[in-house]
Amino acid sequence: MSPRLRRSASGRPAPSAVPGSPRPAGPAGPATGVPAVELRGVRRGYGQGAGAVTALGGVDLVLPAGTFTAVMGPSGSGKSTFLQCAAGLDRPDAGQVLLAGQEISSLGEDRLTKLRRTRIGFVFQSFNLLPSLTVLQNVLLPQRLAGQRQERARAGELLARVGLGEHASRRPGQLSGGQQQRVALARALITRPDVIFADEPTGALDTRSAHEVLGLLRDAVDALGATVVMVTHDPVAASFADRVVFLAGGTLAGELHHPDPRTVADRMLTLSASPSGAAA
Repeated sequence: MSPRLRRSASGRPAPSAVPGSPRPAGPAGPATGVPAVELRGVRRGYGQGAGAVTALGGVDLVLPAGTFTAVMGPSGSGKSTFLQCAAGLDRPDAGQVLLAGQEISSLGEDRLTKLRRTRIGFVFQSFNLLPSLTVLQNVLLPQRLAGQRQERARAGELLARVGLGEHASRRPGQLSGGQQQRVALARALITRPDVIFADEPTGALDTRSAHEVLGLLRDAVDALGATVVMVTHDPVAASFADRVVFLAGGTLAGELHHPDPRTVADRMLTLSASPSGAAA
């Protein structure tokens, strides 16, 4: 594991020194008191008639800025739909989604696309790097797509922070899976987003690489002031978060603060054994 990810007494990675000054709080920064993401009565269903499925059945949730939240639940509990609605990738049938205080669920597609490019970062299980671009070009891609000035110096600092400063000119195919996911994290941070959504970010990684990526997500919150919302099925991954929110049958089923893997695993077993945990 990178020396940047030295662990504190609690077992979580402690913040480390950063080249230059830390990222200032953005529109949803901790100083403003405005949540990074807020869901108000969000409902989403699919299909009609007897085949209709309720993926989210009225979710109310506040995700504070500058925190790391893990979202867990049994298969079919609504985790993916939650992430898609919260990130503006899907529209709820009812309710509101607010990003840093701005209601986004009713925005037109053009405005929503621009918002996603500039104010939301994504880290997916499959990395989603463009193989024809260099590592540096992949990190700068969100700014390029948004028509922003490409901050090559910042991209270099972010790559150095994730331990890939000497790999900027390589192609994704020349990197390991763990290294590619670290590039994806640097790419997610380049626009200084209000929130980073991570969808099973360690699902395709070995244990060591997974811990490195999770440590970097933790470090992004502690040292850079980022807000991270991560969907995961892994209790160990969830233990890197400040808070775990559980979904079951499309509704909230409790939460844990400062979780440890065993407690998270026990809660997941309970939900999986419950009839409501397997619904939707």
